[in-house]
Amino acid sequence: MGELVLVRHGETDWTVSRQHTSYTDLPLTAHGEEQARAVAPLLAGRPVALALTSPLRRAVRTAELAGLGGATIDADLHEWDYGGYEGITTAEIHRTRPDWNLWTDGVAPGPEGHTGESPEDVAVRADRLLARIAPVLDDPSAGDVVLVAHGHFLRVLTARRLGLPPAAGSLFLLGTGTVSRLGTEHGRPVITGWNAGMPAKSLAPLPPARPTEPAAGG
Repeated sequence: MGELVLVRHGETDWTVSRQHTSYTDLPLTAHGEEQARAVAPLLAGRPVALALTSPLRRAVRTAELAGLGGATIDADLHEWDYGGYEGITTAEIHRTRPDWNLWTDGVAPGPEGHTGESPEDVAVRADRLLARIAPVLDDPSAGDVVLVAHGHFLRVLTARRLGLPPAAGSLFLLGTGTVSRLGTEHGRPVITGWNAGMPAKSLAPLPPARPTEPAAGG
């Protein structure tokens, strides 16, 4: 029986600036491409039965550079729609909503077609995806299912896979260009590996987050 392998895409310009990035289709930075290439050795030798990627190019490019060029695009892997907070940092939001928290408060409505999502809305997509890949994960003769997507969406999906409410995704920090694994123990989903990526000395680190400015997803 394979594992559920989660890959967060590599760095973008808005990752560095900590702007919330969902539907804005940014490319990887040069460092983000380096991070994506570094994912390949972490997947090498794993029996991949199914690989899916978000339709956004930062995820598609990460999949390609990680050796998953045949990954199928799945719209449900899209990042949490930040609505009116697209391109805005947490620090900027706190100027008018000092107690705002994405995981409990959701987002403000945005432009047409992007009214934003609540944690529960994101969980609907995550649950739908988990239901579709369940036959592969439950097949003892199948290999891994690899998902290449975005930080906040993958955190909600992790919570749902573990039987937790969507807001529990706040507990599962994910860095860019990292690989995490969900397996089973005694028939129950568990975390078997988390946030594996390039050695710290090879990374160009993000500026440290202030207490009021957690890293944005994307």
